[in-house]
Amino acid sequence: MNLYRTISLLCVVVLLVQAQDIDSQTTQNPAAYNLKVSVDEVELTFHATDPQGLSVNDLRLDELHILDNGRPPRRTVLFETLRDLPIRAGILIDTSSSMEQNLPSDQAIAVAYVRRILQMKTDQAFVMDFGRRFQMRQTWSNNPDVLTSAIHQTRIFPSTTAILDTVYAVCRYQFGKLDHAASGNFILLFSDGEDDASFLSLEAAVNMCQQTNTAIYAFHAESNSGSTGTATLAQLASQTGGRVFRDSISASEIDDDLHLIEANLRNQYRLIYNPTELKRDGTFHRIVVVPPERIARINVRSGYYAPSR
Repeated sequence: MNLYRTISLLCVVVLLVQAQDIDSQTTQNPAAYNLKVSVDEVELTFHATDPQGLSVNDLRLDELHILDNGRPPRRTVLFETLRDLPIRAGILIDTSSSMEQNLPSDQAIAVAYVRRILQMKTDQAFVMDFGRRFQMRQTWSNNPDVLTSAIHQTRIFPSTTAILDTVYAVCRYQFGKLDHAASGNFILLFSDGEDDASFLSLEAAVNMCQQTNTAIYAFHAESNSGSTGTATLAQLASQTGGRVFRDSISASEIDDDLHLIEANLRNQYRLIYNPTELKRDGTFHRIVVVPPERIARINVRSGYYAPSR
């Protein structure tokens, strides 16, 4: 094993230890329960809207055409409608050097979410900032005042940025403890997408999001010319069933975006199926959900990674 690989593995170990330390400090974590799905089954959640942008809650399975790598499922195990789901939100704020100009607006958007959307009786959120390392500012809470205070505690710290490592750790150690079939889980990510310090791959981060049924909704800060940041955020969002928004928009547009996120997460469909062909080769399977004509948009992740041997 060469020196570079040894150092890389050590850094990943440090990352996971840090995440476990944060996990052990969590004092208000929801009860841990995970749905057990067979290894040859795919679990999919999605949201449907009509041409007016309103949620559609009466879809039938026979109205949908599901394609997994271009082929229909071998068997449908479960199809159900999920309404008025409680929301579990991870608010992740990039506080690396490149985000200095954007931090005030990002804090304002995050505060708007916890003040206007979060429902104290059912929802919970946590607040974390990150650069090369991440710091939990507030563990799971349903108190808007506590969450607002934590958001305002975030500070720019000159450093590189490890977005993928942070997303992976958050999904594994925070959302991984939830009953992901009983809540709408998402990461509200504020970043320019520029990652220059992660040791884990995009595939690893996306795979962990998919395992914990966690969508990424990103508010995108303007990246430098030629940066891959925009593409990184787009892939994280599309492959987890989320979306990307601009953070330099009006207050009314931000309010519309936050309500769209809420509608997507509270009202969903859940489908479990057996693919026609699933090899243990770690390859990406593209999922296409073809709706009936009365549906204008299906918000669903773009696919999943098959298990490796």
